[in-house]
Amino acid sequence: MGAYNLVYVSSLALYRRYRPESFAEVIGQEHVTDPLQQALRNDRVNHAYLFSGPRGCGKTTSARILARCLNCEQGPTPTPCGECQSCRDLARNGPGSIDVIEIDAASHGGVDDARDLREKAFFGPASSRYKIYIIDEAHMVTSAGFNALLKVVEEPPEHLKFIFATTEPEKVIGTIRSRTHHYPFRLVPPGTLRDYLGEVCGREGIPVEDGVLPLVVRAGAGSVRDSMSVMDQLLAGAADDGVTYSMATSLLGYTDGSLLDSVVDAFAAGDGAAAFEVVDRVIEGGNDPRRFVADLLERLRDLVILAAVPDAAEKGLVDAPVDVIERMQAQASVFGAAELSRAADLVNAGLTEMRGATSPRLQLELICARVLLPAAFDDERSLQARLDRLERGAAAAPAPVFTPGPPAPAMAYVPGPEAHTPMAPPPPAPAPVQQPAPVPVQEQPAAVRPGAWPGAATPGSGAPGAWPGASAPAAPAPAPVQDQPAPQAPGPAATGGGGDTAQVRNLWPQILDAVKNRRRFTWILLSQNAQVAGFDGTTLQLGFLNAGARDNFASSGSEDVLKQALAEQFNVNWKIEAIIDPSGGAAPPPAATGFGGSGGTGGFGGGGAGGFGGGGGAGGFGGGRSAAPAPASAPAPAPAFQQAPPPAPVQPQPAPAAAFQQAPPPAPAPAYTPPAPQPVAPEDDVPEEDDPDLVDSALSGHDLIVRELGATVVEEYTNE
Repeated sequence: MGAYNLVYVSSLALYRRYRPESFAEVIGQEHVTDPLQQALRNDRVNHAYLFSGPRGCGKTTSARILARCLNCEQGPTPTPCGECQSCRDLARNGPGSIDVIEIDAASHGGVDDARDLREKAFFGPASSRYKIYIIDEAHMVTSAGFNALLKVVEEPPEHLKFIFATTEPEKVIGTIRSRTHHYPFRLVPPGTLRDYLGEVCGREGIPVEDGVLPLVVRAGAGSVRDSMSVMDQLLAGAADDGVTYSMATSLLGYTDGSLLDSVVDAFAAGDGAAAFEVVDRVIEGGNDPRRFVADLLERLRDLVILAAVPDAAEKGLVDAPVDVIERMQAQASVFGAAELSRAADLVNAGLTEMRGATSPRLQLELICARVLLPAAFDDERSLQARLDRLERGAAAAPAPVFTPGPPAPAMAYVPGPEAHTPMAPPPPAPAPVQQPAPVPVQEQPAAVRPGAWPGAATPGSGAPGAWPGASAPAAPAPAPVQDQPAPQAPGPAATGGGGDTAQVRNLWPQILDAVKNRRRFTWILLSQNAQVAGFDGTTLQLGFLNAGARDNFASSGSEDVLKQALAEQFNVNWKIEAIIDPSGGAAPPPAATGFGGSGGTGGFGGGGAGGFGGGGGAGGFGGGRSAAPAPASAPAPAPAFQQAPPPAPVQPQPAPAAAFQQAPPPAPAPAYTPPAPQPVAPEDDVPEEDDPDLVDSALSGHDLIVRELGATVVEEYTNE
């Protein structure tokens, strides 16, 4: 018989084996138990009580404890002795007392049951001090039943006490509620419940991993009975190593922490492939998508709390093991506040939409897509999330290219007073100074790079940096050059934050690509008409071929587009200065090759028969004096961003036809081969909405030549 009793006791549910027997053992309801104990000490016990609150929080247990305290031989007392007959009858495993009657109102809530209770209530107790009726689920009593009980509840005999327990006190009619002392019970706090469950597991002698108890508390949702039932289920299935985290997650249906870590990391990195792989693992693993979304929302809530309160774990705001807290703190540090809030809102909305969804996987994938693509939404939260992501990327990225280093050669540009005015034609070039032949540098591929300076020469095409169409000297030896330092390879910026023109020229193709992504008109204008003329660390000076291109750049809003591209792509805020520099920044103004002045073929200044200037050399762009041969000026050194081999003699080439309308010379010009036009994508030749309207301001060929070149048109032929 003793062995049978042992087996019977061990088969009791966990919440029954550890049901409290005194108010001191009730957890999380001090706001109820303390006033009740004080009322018992003061001997001011009411004839009717109403205990309300969520399920499993101790209403019926407290009603039994109150009955035990009232009928104890030493009572009424707040601490029953546990030794008298009444205390033993009402103990945890006692047989029960005939004077304490428990009624389930769910099955005995009719008017006939109320009349039967009323007739028996006037009989005195058999062996105890009071006859106590505990009416559980009191909200199930019908209105007629409550009305039948109203008189006896209002004016009961001295030996009669009523205790109503209900989860829905609003369904108890007001006439009954007004005649009772109402004590509302609450859900047990997670910390208190976790400590209690740990104590119970210690009594059971079964080891439990750290991450298990938070899962049990979460499953119990503040209900002691529900939590004890879940814990009982885990203890029943525990192996020799106790209750493990993996066993708890699989048995309770929760998402494994590794899946949550993977999807949160994918959200932080904007990695759609990783996020959708996690979705596939969730579905293929047999997990419930709705449960996964609920767990993800819980994780995002913890991240929001940790981002706002770094010591949330110490304050009890986040309930998780130490290793999980550290992992979540690292995850919260890589998110912005707006990103976390937006992700939590989207997941919460998606969880609501998943109720009754025919395709939970599709809903889960759509949630991930919305979180990963803030640019697809134009609301304020999405904009703030995009700003957070940009700020995080800018903070993590290294400095663009301008890093302090050893001083570079003196190639920086210092703007002077004359930088803001168009350059006047320079005086005649001084006598050339002979110097050794230039050292060969690394050869440049024959193809012109996108965005390169149109006048930059390719190997074998003429003088590097010269205007297209300028003739190179026919002498086999290199032409004498000005006494100036040889071009150097681009190096780091000067110490102290100073700018380096060579470095900016190296970056010019990348700047053009960034401009192209923002506005194609600005890209065409800059790539065909402008080049870097100088840079002093804060001001970027752009040299344009002529005044028309410069004015078009200033009036079309292209300067703002260039500034925005520099700020977004390179994180710099430079001033832009536009000047007229036909050399494209290839050489300083005093040494500009063949750009005005006197004489010779290939000049660009005066004029002559068949030229565009005054009187001068025949067939060329220069002039001023007769066509007698003059010492050829030095070819400008190639820019640092476009190195070329030493100049070699080539055939003369005409100027591009797209620059201006060239009038046919009266004398027969030497034969030449037209240069192959640069390839232009079809979309580059199609006007866009942001292109300025040039119809009204466009100049004809005659006006363009007169205004831009200062030439005199002798005769003009029309194409008929």
